[in-house]
Amino acid sequence: MSDMNVEQARFNMIEQQIRPWDVLDQRVLDTLTAVHREDFVPERYRDLAFSDLNLPLDHGQVMMSPKLEGRLLQALDVQPSDSVLEVGTGSGYLSACLGRLAGSVLSVDLFEDFKFTAQKKAALAGIRNVKYRVADAAAGWDPNSRFDCIAVTGSLPELHRGFHDALAVGGRLFVIVGKPPVMEALLITRVAPDQWARESLFETSIPALIHAEKPQPFVF
Repeated sequence: MSDMNVEQARFNMIEQQIRPWDVLDQRVLDTLTAVHREDFVPERYRDLAFSDLNLPLDHGQVMMSPKLEGRLLQALDVQPSDSVLEVGTGSGYLSACLGRLAGSVLSVDLFEDFKFTAQKKAALAGIRNVKYRVADAAAGWDPNSRFDCIAVTGSLPELHRGFHDALAVGGRLFVIVGKPPVMEALLITRVAPDQWARESLFETSIPALIHAEKPQPFVF
């Protein structure tokens, strides 16, 4: 694909997929334009980099569709001073987008190859404020940590409280909950030390985080 065709495909992705899905935050749109998605897509799927698809990754994982990535970034309302936890590094594209928007990002994944590939690609893209770690976070994260935003990039069959306490007051958690074929994308905001607000955003379906079945359901 020529450089001209790539830029046209990127423009079409923004204007025909992402913006019509109510992603109107200009900082998010600028980020999705500036971070070159095609550089993070597995080579065998490079021609599909701008397609409205969840693209397959190794280990049975997927790279979210562009419009889903856009809605996630917009929902979290990431600010330049924010600290972000990403659960599920995957291709590293969303990590890089979060890095461009935030002050700092910690991205965790079960698979070392995802970590090393994402790290390398982020460096090539000039993204230097993302740290990568191999860890299993399906059950949640250290409740003594505090993040302004948490993005969970695989679904949870049941909503649990493993991430709630890792939010700073005012912090936002994006998570997709449920079982195929229909799941619910949620935005959870910590509005006080012992209080969380929950907003239903849209319906979708993505693979579950590995080991996600273990936690017990959390009821507000």
